[in-house]
Amino acid sequence: MSGRARLALCAAAATLMASCAMLPLVSPATWIFQAAFLLAVQTGVGALTRRVPLARPLTVAAQALVTLMLLTLVFARQQAVAVIVPGPEVFQHFGTLLQAGADDVGRYSIPAPLSDGIRLMVVGGVLVIGLAVDALAVTYRSAAPAGLPLLALYSVAAGLSGGGAAWLWFLLAAAGYLMLLLAEGRDRLSQWGRVFGGSGGSGAAARAPESTSGAVAPVRTGRRIGAVALGIALFVPLALPSFDGGLLGAAGRGVGNGTGDGGTISAVNPVVSLRDSLNVNEDRTVMTYRTNTSETQDLYLRIVSLDDFDGTAWTPTQRHIVDVPKTFPAPIGLSGQVKRATIQTRISAADWYAQDWLPMPYPASKVDINGSWRYEPVGRALVGDHGQNTRGVQYQVTSLMVEPTAQQLASAPEPSPAMRREFTKVPESLPAVVARTARKVTAGSANHYEQAVKLQDYFAVSGNFQYNTQVQAGSGSTAIANFLKEKQGFCVHFSFAMASMARTLGIPARVAVGFTPGTPQADGSMSVGLRDAHAWPELYFEGVGWTRFEPTPSRGTVPSYTQTNTPGNTEPVAPKPTFSTSAAPSTAPSASESCSTQLRKLAACPSQSSAAAVGTQDDDWFGFRTLGLTLAGLLILGVPLLPMLWRMRVRAARLGGHGRAEADVAAYTLRAWLEVTDTAWDHGIPPEESQTPRKAAERIIGLGELDPEAAAAVHRLAAAVEQVLYAPRPRQVAGLANDARRVAEAFGTSASRPARLRALLAPRSSVRVMWSVSAALTSLRTRLSARRQALLRRPSGQNG
Repeated sequence: MSGRARLALCAAAATLMASCAMLPLVSPATWIFQAAFLLAVQTGVGALTRRVPLARPLTVAAQALVTLMLLTLVFARQQAVAVIVPGPEVFQHFGTLLQAGADDVGRYSIPAPLSDGIRLMVVGGVLVIGLAVDALAVTYRSAAPAGLPLLALYSVAAGLSGGGAAWLWFLLAAAGYLMLLLAEGRDRLSQWGRVFGGSGGSGAAARAPESTSGAVAPVRTGRRIGAVALGIALFVPLALPSFDGGLLGAAGRGVGNGTGDGGTISAVNPVVSLRDSLNVNEDRTVMTYRTNTSETQDLYLRIVSLDDFDGTAWTPTQRHIVDVPKTFPAPIGLSGQVKRATIQTRISAADWYAQDWLPMPYPASKVDINGSWRYEPVGRALVGDHGQNTRGVQYQVTSLMVEPTAQQLASAPEPSPAMRREFTKVPESLPAVVARTARKVTAGSANHYEQAVKLQDYFAVSGNFQYNTQVQAGSGSTAIANFLKEKQGFCVHFSFAMASMARTLGIPARVAVGFTPGTPQADGSMSVGLRDAHAWPELYFEGVGWTRFEPTPSRGTVPSYTQTNTPGNTEPVAPKPTFSTSAAPSTAPSASESCSTQLRKLAACPSQSSAAAVGTQDDDWFGFRTLGLTLAGLLILGVPLLPMLWRMRVRAARLGGHGRAEADVAAYTLRAWLEVTDTAWDHGIPPEESQTPRKAAERIIGLGELDPEAAAAVHRLAAAVEQVLYAPRPRQVAGLANDARRVAEAFGTSASRPARLRALLAPRSSVRVMWSVSAALTSLRTRLSARRQALLRRPSGQNG
């Protein structure tokens, strides 16, 4: 077997071994056999095209085309031309299957059933990774970077699954990668003759030309990169969500910059993780709390507000976050004429509940909590920083119980232009029936307050809507229109629809996500469970601020300020439950039985306990999207940044010492000088080893067009090097590291922008890596050869 064929087999085996990390995610695990067969065909196509031979890009293109045809044959042959040729209908079918797979991932707990959509996700993902590994390791003969897609595959799978067998999957993935590196090293060394294979005698070793040492350098380089990649693989899964937080589970990590003002929080949906919540068999307690008010029926525990509406889903807008202030600023829009009361609430989160956003009564004015938290001023929300979450935390919240009157809301002036501009935006894709229905329902209203009450009453009472999960509500931009037509859904449908309709009427609106007050306990505390999860609309009224409404029938409590007869409304007021309905058994079908694909595309599936969850967008493909983004990030950022990272590390090592001991003076001085020459090299001035330090300094200053201060720094360094080289006892020179940094700054100032980018991202001096590896291997080979010669001579000496 040729070396190239052996390398191709090792690449396929490494991909398959890394893919085993996904075995716990899906049941049954028979998909691995299908993936192995298709991967073998893909590898065989690559081997054949390389024997033709084709150009490298054509080889990769041929493999990609055959892979697409294989997926078409397996998953979309009925939509294909001649069973195997993909057409437009094939890609449309792939999109449908991937969306269905994403829905299934969001619906089921691990292990998920092997539906066609999930099978396409895992098998297709393995083939994409396999193609990348084969292209890098075999076609382009660079096995070390091929560890990056393998790392992406393992890291995503390990991050999703967790479990006690994670060490086994890591060992398999690591073994596959090391096998690939060794196969490439053997293939490279075999091109230089048998002496490097270890089968040659000592004489052959002695005759090996020095130039061949460069051939073994990639082996050492590959092993170093491999060690780094395997080390990263131990920690990357820790940064990925493990989805053990249930409903409203952990979302993004590491937001903000840790300290001080600034930083942003991304527009990620904090309720995108539905695995545990959609499959709970009992109403698990999320948190318990005690409060000093008896009016707990209105004490909703708000997590975050969703104010970015794209016609399909509501998500948080990307906003700046800051340190948590000791006392929060006054709520926006709240005037001194509105009645309010200050309450204290002490909350204890369950040990299993890991949520990045902190549940709090709204509006909070002060939070006493330990840990790393940041404050988002617009939504008045707290979000964990650098992995901080709610697991087992205990905290106290001081908040306001705002009690506006109907008259205050009715007489509220128009909101400011900035408020209207940001919170009344609706996309052009929103069906016209939404605005038309809003105008029809609110006809005859004298103000925004009457419009809001009529909208609430329309959903809760007069519109004949039903709280039901067994619906066919549609997907995408038509989801709200279909909901208005079918008139069946649950809190996500109701809150999304009312907020959207309010915006079409010019009322600033957003959707809040959190929990209803919960259930009172015998000891006076309140217990909040998964079944208390809820979503509700918040409308803005100048002088009152953001105000809660409750359009969902039989859920939560209807605010007292909305229980009034408005002009043109003769319908009875919706009943006001005393506490959350989670205390009573639900007669609605469970989510696992009745949540349709269309409803899940709206991202409005409840759990089996009727827990509400905020929707995702149509393209939110859950694990598949995570896999793709992780792979893309590693490939796009990881490989190109390696020279820059190496250069930064070398610079820090060279300039980090101080050389205060007499024995360190020479080494420290030479390191600083080498840093200067490498900096010049990075900016296009290669070193001239034959020149003296003084001549080299003049050359660097002239070609680099350095300013006088930087030129003086170069001369000081050159003089220090001459002392080291020629003086019997070189004296210590202070500030050499600062001089080297000054020279680097001068080069950065005088160079053009392309030159600065080249010096930063692709420093020319990084070739020293190969030089050092080659020198180390040469030294190692010399020592091994000498040791072998000594072993061969020992028996002959004893016999003489």
